[in-house]
Amino acid sequence: MANHSSSPSLLCASFNQDHSYFAVGTRDGVRIFDTNTGRLCYERAVGAFVIAEMLFSSSLLAIVGAGDQPSLSPRRLCLFNTTTGAALRELNFLTSILAVRMNRQRLIVILQDKAYVYEINSLTILDTIDTVPNIKGLCAFSPCLDACYLALPASTTKGSALLYNVMDCHLHCEIEAHRSPLAAMVLSSNGMYIATASEQGTIIRVHLVSDATKSYSFRRGTYPSTIFSLSFGPSKQLPDILAASSSSGSIHLFTLGFASHPRCRSKRSSGFLGSIIPGAVNDVLDPAYHHVLHNAVSAGVKSHAIIRKVENVTNSSSSELLACRAIMSVITYNGYFQEYNLSIDAQNELSWSLVREFNLLTATMDKAS
Repeated sequence: MANHSSSPSLLCASFNQDHSYFAVGTRDGVRIFDTNTGRLCYERAVGAFVIAEMLFSSSLLAIVGAGDQPSLSPRRLCLFNTTTGAALRELNFLTSILAVRMNRQRLIVILQDKAYVYEINSLTILDTIDTVPNIKGLCAFSPCLDACYLALPASTTKGSALLYNVMDCHLHCEIEAHRSPLAAMVLSSNGMYIATASEQGTIIRVHLVSDATKSYSFRRGTYPSTIFSLSFGPSKQLPDILAASSSSGSIHLFTLGFASHPRCRSKRSSGFLGSIIPGAVNDVLDPAYHHVLHNAVSAGVKSHAIIRKVENVTNSSSSELLACRAIMSVITYNGYFQEYNLSIDAQNELSWSLVREFNLLTATMDKAS
């Protein structure tokens, strides 16, 4: 980890739905980068923005100002075309907008005590959801149209979440995941799983959305810390990796579903990730399947880590799973992008290397990083 300033430079940061691009908001404006190349693709320097959300790789950008000037009110959502430079539509609300999520058919706007569901093309309101006080705008959204769920906190005193099917506009279920209030949650891209962490930050739990049953529990550590982000890998089915960034500066990796993978069953007792899922799931699984990148980020600096790619390496003759390789991207709120190569071998040993790092604020349009 390089010795960077711990003071925040970014007001917001988000990856698009397939992690191919990411957008950051600063005191000066919005910047969009290509995740694969690190190239700065777009910038709009007109003032401070606290929300910048992309719709896949399209030119549609949802932006919300920080309120430093009248035209950038935190109560106004602007749907902006980055190709033409034109504002397509604006939506105004009575209170500040805390989060925005999109897929190809739905637009979600999160306020402190309400969530609005829109049809994204016509901007027709389909549903208004009254919520418990949600001052951080905590939510999780699955972009998959076949399992399009929105998760919201169900309580301010315990860690339960309400899951709504926003295609059919009905409450799907409530999941009671933790004793303490929720601090972070994420839905897998296919809407199959939801991962949650509480304000205590020591346990991360994964539930199957379809029937609200607990599938995995991981102990992140003994000492409490704030979980800044949770992210599933891109796999549409298990095996996969769950990443969690925290206020300690470490990034935690949890391997999911390798024992149920047919290529792993012969090594269930002693081999590569063999006993991650016993016959009956324990409340907290073996720490051997929890890996940590210590001091990846300066302690206390907010960060957003995502797993962009997962590749399973197999024996060509026996189809045994020999290793798992992954690419992880990290945005730090002190203004840096990092990319790591990860590998977990047959002895369940993690090796990793920082392959790319650059300053998000000094990158220019005519220079690839």
